[in-house]
Amino acid sequence: MPHIKHLLSLACITLASISTFANADTVTVYSARNEQLLKPILDRYSKETGTEIKLLTANEGALLARLNAEGATTPADVLITVDAGNLWLAAQQGQLRALTSSVLQKNIPAHLRDPDNQWFGLSVRARTIVYSKSAVRASELSSYDDLAQPRWKGRLCLRTSKKVYNQSLIAMMITELGETKTEEIVRGWVTNLATTPFPDDTSLLKAIAAGQCQVGIVNTYYLGRILVKEPDFPVALFWANQSGSGTHVNVSGAGITKHAKNPAGAQKLIEYLSMETAQSFYVDEDLEFPANPKVKPNSIVKDWGSFKPNLLNVSKAGELQAAATRLMDRAGYK
Repeated sequence: MPHIKHLLSLACITLASISTFANADTVTVYSARNEQLLKPILDRYSKETGTEIKLLTANEGALLARLNAEGATTPADVLITVDAGNLWLAAQQGQLRALTSSVLQKNIPAHLRDPDNQWFGLSVRARTIVYSKSAVRASELSSYDDLAQPRWKGRLCLRTSKKVYNQSLIAMMITELGETKTEEIVRGWVTNLATTPFPDDTSLLKAIAAGQCQVGIVNTYYLGRILVKEPDFPVALFWANQSGSGTHVNVSGAGITKHAKNPAGAQKLIEYLSMETAQSFYVDEDLEFPANPKVKPNSIVKDWGSFKPNLLNVSKAGELQAAATRLMDRAGYK
């Protein structure tokens, strides 16, 4: 195993020491999810099963760099990360293995998992339209492409194109509409911007509340987090594309690493995370939607009402991510 300092340099993360030699009662998890969100459910799994979980957290890019650097010596059994684009990339780089599981096939809908069964969504993120309650009527809104129309000039806010969430949204639009139409829409968005793109969705939402702009596109849980602290926050959510293909959705998910020392234990853990108890914890803590359709969303999320999701397989977010990035660059979306 390469010296730990060398790995730290490559991965740019701070790590706890993890034994290379896992046993049948140990599962090592590399996770890009917030430790505060994930660790309680992993601790519960350990208590219920007697399996020791060794958890290492970092951002998705650092984890994939670490897996590539470690190769066959990696202690990781499971990779958990956000966005189908990142899961797709891990599979493309040969870091995941296919698994056959009737439990996962039953619990996770087909459009939320890899067609080759190398990864499975565990929670759903909807990326949709938000608007100022005082400046916009819900009846004025309809779809992502409508925000490119001239009436929204000087009224639109967006998050930076450098974030994978927007890259995945554009990738899915390319899948559905083709590059020419999607680029036309993105150019319209750029024309309509009230200000330069924001680094994160929270800043965008606060800009709408402050009157800096009137509409935007965000992952819904960012609004949910604000509403927990500020129930009267003056920004509302609108489900995009309900008369068409449906609102864009993405996932956080997991797969078994190619060089897992305990693949059977890894599969059992991922199956557990797809079940109702674990899914309920996920959605209550982070205000995401459950991937398992049997599970009800958090009350705040439920208040937004049901919506029609886009049922295109989320793996397309990865397959067309490079094309999406080039398109946004051509359109001047920074």
